[in-house]
Amino acid sequence: MLSIIQAAGWPIWPLVICSILAMALVIERFLSLKTTKVAPPRLLDEALAVSRSSVPAPDVVAQLAQNSALGEVLASGFRALNSDPRCTELDLHASMEQTGRAVAHRLERYLSTLATIASAAPLLGLLGTVIGMIEIFGSQSAAGGATGGNPAQLAHGISVALYNTAFGLIVAIPSLIFWRYFRVRVDEYLLTLELSAERFARHLNSLRGK
Repeated sequence: MLSIIQAAGWPIWPLVICSILAMALVIERFLSLKTTKVAPPRLLDEALAVSRSSVPAPDVVAQLAQNSALGEVLASGFRALNSDPRCTELDLHASMEQTGRAVAHRLERYLSTLATIASAAPLLGLLGTVIGMIEIFGSQSAAGGATGGNPAQLAHGISVALYNTAFGLIVAIPSLIFWRYFRVRVDEYLLTLELSAERFARHLNSLRGK
């Protein structure tokens, strides 16, 4: 691999940096977007069960908020009722929506960076290709005629062009695939959070004023 990087010349170094960054982002998103950290399947039912007759104590609400992203949204509804048991339905929805927006922003973190890498990598590869072509034309001697030129420099220019093109695609294709995968996964999580919040808000409305 090191020999390929050396043969490709300096234009490949931005692509190497992009590949390392993309790999780090993919690993981070896989760890952060686990179902247990975002929307545990039974969490909503458990929150409904513990608040069937009244709002839980603040320490229980704090544990719920630390459980997951969904728990954070549900806990915001509990806190709104704890702070004002007779709060309006509009205030209750506003509190949960505000927390939901913050959670959504956190779920979408770094996805734009990964998409940028997927878009920029082929262009960086094309830049390396152009630079390689410039080296090819520069290797031709003006006085060499049809057979003139420096063969070694000509071969180096071709290698720079091809290696950068290939490496740009190697970086871009997986980045695009993972970006699409995470985008769909986040959209599914957001839908789950929204439906859960709507169901939970209806439950909290029955607790207002108790």
